Amino acid sequence: MDEVFGLFPTPVLRAPGVLNPRLVDGLVRHFSSAARTENKESGSLSHTAMLSPADSELLVEAAMLITPKIVDMGALLFGQRLGWSIKEMWVNLLDTGGHQAMHNHANSFVSGVVYLTPTHPGSQTVFMKAPGGTDFVFKNDHAQVAPNAFNADRWVGPEPAPGDLVLFPSYVMHAVPPNAGERRITMAFNAIPGALDSWGYGIKFSA
Repeated sequence: MDEVFGLFPTPVLRAPGVLNPRLVDGLVRHFSSAARTENKESGSLSHTAMLSPADSELLVEAAMLITPKIVDMGALLFGQRLGWSIKEMWVNLLDTGGHQAMHNHANSFVSGVVYLTPTHPGSQTVFMKAPGGTDFVFKNDHAQVAPNAFNADRWVGPEPAPGDLVLFPSYVMHAVPPNAGERRITMAFNAIPGALDSWGYGIKFSA
């Protein structure tokens, strides 16, 4: 019998309801007015300054709930349950019509998004293959093509609810299409392990 193997797959971890409604509501109320930095690509998208968990008791509580999931994700990426810390956090306010251009996150290993408000179905986070990768130069792309995990250029996960968490390797390209719904608030973050060891050659990181 034929077998198909997903060779070197990229993990994306979805954890529903990581933050409870009380904490979600507290984050929305506390940080909505603090998102004053306008996005360079979209005037209807704004961000807070880069934050650390120590900046707020709310962030401390959120980090305590998120970090065990980051450890799980790190075990998938590096084959070991390492100590992890959140390097930076920020809150995004995406108003109607705003979008987030395709990007990835530098100087980190695991990135994540916590959804703090309901998300319009057309404005969910889209994950994409990096341009200029190792794919064939020629494409088969027309109305009769059935996209799957091996030929699709993009992937949209299940519709998120407030409090849901999504984790992904920081190098993965992602974007948010124009928001057709009401204000969309998310909290994003980057994480790093305490250290990596390659047969005695160790490198340490600090947040």
